[in-house]
Amino acid sequence: MKTALKSSMLLLSVILMDILGGAEVDLFTPSFPELSKQFNLSPFQLEALLSVNFIGYFLSLCVLGSLSDLYSRKWIIIIGLTIFIIGTLVCINSNAYIFLLLGRFMQGIGVAAPAILCYLIIADLYSLKKQQYLMAILSGFANASVGAAPIVGCYITSHFHWQGNFITLLIWSIIVLSTVILFVPTNRNIVTASSSIVNNQNNFRSKFFIILIINTICLYTPYWIFIGISPILYIQDLGVSLDYFGFYQGIIASVFAVGSIFSGVFIKRYNHLKMLYLSVVVFAISLLCIILVSVVDFKSPLLITLAFLLSVIGTIIPGTIFFPILINYLPNAKGKVTAFITGSRLIFSAILLQATGHFYDHTFFYTGLTISLIGIIALITMFMIIKDEELKQYLN
Repeated sequence: MKTALKSSMLLLSVILMDILGGAEVDLFTPSFPELSKQFNLSPFQLEALLSVNFIGYFLSLCVLGSLSDLYSRKWIIIIGLTIFIIGTLVCINSNAYIFLLLGRFMQGIGVAAPAILCYLIIADLYSLKKQQYLMAILSGFANASVGAAPIVGCYITSHFHWQGNFITLLIWSIIVLSTVILFVPTNRNIVTASSSIVNNQNNFRSKFFIILIINTICLYTPYWIFIGISPILYIQDLGVSLDYFGFYQGIIASVFAVGSIFSGVFIKRYNHLKMLYLSVVVFAISLLCIILVSVVDFKSPLLITLAFLLSVIGTIIPGTIFFPILINYLPNAKGKVTAFITGSRLIFSAILLQATGHFYDHTFFYTGLTISLIGIIALITMFMIIKDEELKQYLN
């Protein structure tokens, strides 16, 4: 009974960390219009508040991966959460744009530890198949928080202004820190079951491994580009109210969340290969829809949302199956692999966000074009992975 309770509380702590990592950006973005007015910021400067956060996240990951493979994950998470809390306090008390940038940078540095290591705690304790199930649930909670965050962020901004969103993050991070201190064990209990099918010759030069990395980076980058640009596009240029903006953002993340949670059940019951091929078809159709919406220049937020929603659906099953395979491919370097993948994705997203913000012309054209180009790379690599013989040893 005590063991079951400990496992439940540990899982709760992991979920809370995951939610913080998922909500940290999306709770903040509804504040963009108000921040733009108060600090007289251009779209480029607003995007910098996201980009500098991603850069801080990336720099943190440069050391986080190696440290997490050598030392207790718990203490690294505690240090990260402490930095995040300090950065959040800087944001709350900012009276100039430069301090907002500093606070967002510190938040990025700090949130990397709980956001990434929560998955490694699962990878340390369970077999690969169990990881796929649990990580699907974690992804569901993360995406549920992403879905709820814009709605909650819009409500908070409407009633408590932009500082209210940072106060909410402060309270949540203190709760997370408390659960980590109480329930996450100091030692790492790494099982060999999760790595039993991985041979010692696997390394960073493996073609299969490299394609998995490229696919993982490109599969989720379009989402962050869309999240970063959509507050400006929807609210400022398409005339969407804060309430409706929260709805549009929320429906995308909610579908992602529900799909992720149920994908854990699907992969236990249905043929993995068939589900992957179905995902390729859905993802390809979504890219065609996004290109159409971009070129024809539809000014309907509903059509833009529906087109992007299809791409989200197409990423769920590949992400659920591929990510645990990727982080277990080098069993003695899980932290390094996870940090490298996440860091590369974030710095790539930051660069593309700034480029999209620079060329932004008050329409969906450049955003849709960027999303489509990255999506095509994701589609090609997804198909290459499915056709690779090495994948078969990981499938049911």
